[in-house]
Amino acid sequence: MEQIKRDQLKEAGFSEDVLPTKPNDRSWNFGNFATVWMGAVHNIPNYIAIGGLFAIGMSVDQVFAAIMCASVIIAAVMVLNGHAGSKYGLPFAMLLRASFGHKGAMIPGVIRGVIAAIMWFGFQTYAGSQAFSILIGKLWPSYLALGGDWDFFGLTLPAMISFLIFWLFNVGLIYGGMKMLGRFTNILSPLVYIVFGGMAIWAINLAGGIEPILHYSADGIDGNKVIVFLGAIVAVLAAWSAPMVNVSDFTMLARKPKDQMLGQTIGLIVTYVLFAVASIAIIVGSEIAFGTPIWNVLDVVARFDGTFAIGISVLTLCLTTLSVNVTGNIVPAGYQLAALFPKKLNFKTGATVAAIIGILIMPWKLMENSTSIFTFLNIVSGLLGPITGVMLAQYFVIDRTHIDLEELYSSGGKYSYQNGFNVNAIVTIIVAGVLGLIGNFVPVFESLYEMSWIVGIASAFILYTLLEFPKVLKPQMSRTKAAAEHK
Repeated sequence: MEQIKRDQLKEAGFSEDVLPTKPNDRSWNFGNFATVWMGAVHNIPNYIAIGGLFAIGMSVDQVFAAIMCASVIIAAVMVLNGHAGSKYGLPFAMLLRASFGHKGAMIPGVIRGVIAAIMWFGFQTYAGSQAFSILIGKLWPSYLALGGDWDFFGLTLPAMISFLIFWLFNVGLIYGGMKMLGRFTNILSPLVYIVFGGMAIWAINLAGGIEPILHYSADGIDGNKVIVFLGAIVAVLAAWSAPMVNVSDFTMLARKPKDQMLGQTIGLIVTYVLFAVASIAIIVGSEIAFGTPIWNVLDVVARFDGTFAIGISVLTLCLTTLSVNVTGNIVPAGYQLAALFPKKLNFKTGATVAAIIGILIMPWKLMENSTSIFTFLNIVSGLLGPITGVMLAQYFVIDRTHIDLEELYSSGGKYSYQNGFNVNAIVTIIVAGVLGLIGNFVPVFESLYEMSWIVGIASAFILYTLLEFPKVLKPQMSRTKAAAEHK
């Protein structure tokens, strides 16, 4: 948009953060996109989720296959839903207007950018703070005994201190800006490969070699194996249900669409190969070595012998969790709150508000056992999958990848729909959301719940396309009729 147009939009109440990215600010290249999500793969909750897959009786082969199938789906959806961002420089909060209307966009925006993002932020912050506590405890053992039996809603004094310190690290990275975040992920990437590769080698040696791990005898799956396998794929996908929705907040920084397309595809799939090998080796190898199932990777790290090994491993876990927490949670929350209250909040103040709420929801309650994380993942992915389905259908089927920026930023025009709301989009996410989550309340539909993200995105894409397709056919029929009359 021309500068004069940008100035007019600012006068109308739009902050700079929700305007299309200027060409000279689109600085992310292939390398940035290939590395930005490494922390999102190698982080504590993801390793816990893989531990949960073994806990339900899956074999090594089944877990590896589920991880790799999920990685291909993740890469495809991230690239496709990121195309509009890289082509037009649009942030997620504004891109929603194309399918939901300039008022209706607030509904999915709040679901993803406020509710899901803040829940995930608090969850990841607590997960990272646990690793931080282990690190401090090894350097200063008496730290873990501070406060005695005192606790705050189940959180001990050392745990609370670690939580608040790690929370400050997250907020500090936001105030460093997106360029600092890009540099941070570039530095973190080689450390990820070194540390998690080293942890895998350690676990393999501890288990007596690769053979015992490959021939690990699982308890076996209870129930329909196909449904359980699809549920395992969803368990891996679920951690990405949020970034998939707002990936344009990052692709809008791409120098050209090709950078994000190749960068995300190669970066995600290659990283997931390492993750599959490392997570399986660490979790299974530790169980073989210690004779007891260990679903939390932090419990594995705590069993390391050397202080240096524990220190470097925990530090990397902290940094990867910090990376995904900022990129996948606090960034979209900041942008969405800025879009909801453009005259009162900008990106940084919006992110700070979201971070404060992330403390108040007491996220430590979500990691009390291996089952609670799956419940959390299924509910969040069941809510977000339908939004992704609607966005993909609108951009690729209805709009044919063409977005009118003038009308997108106006209160009238084609994207105003009915008084600012696209009823078809809202009905779609409600219906698809119910289909994905009904199994949590009605046992006969439990299999749908176990595949909540797949059910949500697929049903939303199909239903929204059917509801909106008459709008596509109408102008085509008019043009055909006019051409016939002209003849």
